[in-house]
Amino acid sequence: MTTIITTTSSPPLLCSFLSSKQFLLKPSHYLPHYPHFPKPKPLLNSFSAKPLLPKPRSTDSRTVLCFAGRRKPVELTEASPEDGSDGSLRRVFQIALWIAEGVYILWLFLLPYAPGDPVWAISSETVNYLVGLSLNFFFILPFMNFVGIHLIEAPVLHPMSEGLFNFVIAWTLMFAPLLYTDRRRDRYKGSLDVLWGLQMFLTNTFLIPYMAIRLNNADDVSGPSKRSKLGSLMTDGASYVGLIGGITCVLSIFWALYGRTDANFGGMAERWEFLIGFFGSERLAYAFIWDICLYMIFQPWLVGDNLGNVQEDKVVLVNYLRHIPVVGLVAYLLCLEPKEV
Repeated sequence: MTTIITTTSSPPLLCSFLSSKQFLLKPSHYLPHYPHFPKPKPLLNSFSAKPLLPKPRSTDSRTVLCFAGRRKPVELTEASPEDGSDGSLRRVFQIALWIAEGVYILWLFLLPYAPGDPVWAISSETVNYLVGLSLNFFFILPFMNFVGIHLIEAPVLHPMSEGLFNFVIAWTLMFAPLLYTDRRRDRYKGSLDVLWGLQMFLTNTFLIPYMAIRLNNADDVSGPSKRSKLGSLMTDGASYVGLIGGITCVLSIFWALYGRTDANFGGMAERWEFLIGFFGSERLAYAFIWDICLYMIFQPWLVGDNLGNVQEDKVVLVNYLRHIPVVGLVAYLLCLEPKEV
């Protein structure tokens, strides 16, 4: 007689191989017997003392449902100094900015320890040099003289000083549309027209306080105010301001390195030597170093806070470029899509 055992389910782990086939167990008279061999015993599970028998297939089929909700997409946003429930980080930034304002005014305007003369002891030579730089604003007069228009003769100054002056002023110009489109501009109670006008002449003397005031709590201010005529002009023409400012910055670098080659200002080594001496002897040039460093901090900060004003398909690009001096601000102005905030 032949006994057939068929498994219909898969036992776990080590015994699972037993369930995939059918086994034919022959009667004992087909097996060789020896006096000293015991009678074969049923196959035992290695984890149990009971014989391994096939389990009947369960008729209770169950379906396990997973009720885990879909994960919401995580929006990556860069933390800004205004964030934080308790406002402690915002307060730290405000204090640091007001301290920077005090140091800026004391060190660059009043104290005699920085290179050059303080404002209360400024020499007539420095004043004349500053007037000459202003006359060569954006290289308009030198260009007019170059094409044969000599209504006013452009002062012949060192191209390194002219390039540095116009580079900082062109960068300052491009801050105007950025300030007028700043979503926190209404926390500043003063006139943005006056603020930017003074910034064009005294740079960060007035921009630092604005950066501190814009960190005030939103609950303490009223709704958005209407832009002035100058603000609307700067906002509507932001792309033109960006092009003019960006081209002037590039031209300033080129002029500093290669301008006035016919005036015997020397080559690259001589010009670099003059620039180092200019920084160490003139308070104006020394202040420009501070202005450039502060602009490198304020530009990505302001642009990052106002990425909502940028065209939707250009946000990633502007967010990446905003850390590059001048370039990030030009990108913001070219990709600006003004919205009332």
